[in-house]
Amino acid sequence: MPMQTSEIEDLIREAFPNAQITVEGTDGVHMSAMVVDASFRGMNRVQQQRAVYAALKGKMDGSNGELHALALTTRAPD
Repeated sequence: MPMQTSEIEDLIREAFPNAQITVEGTDGVHMSAMVVDASFRGMNRVQQQRAVYAALKGKMDGSNGELHALALTTRAPD
């Protein structure tokens, strides 16, 4: 079953309660998200993205994943 943008935002918000989060997508399968959070300071981009993917709790894993593609942008605040 396709995911809604609000579901993705809620999962990310659980792990990053103070983050600025923007999730966009129209088909429920191919989505994009921007996550800006202070906890990303000192992390490289791969580490940041792994942290966000972990927050999705397996929703993108293998053939059982509810989310097929997520274009992810992460950064620490300026």
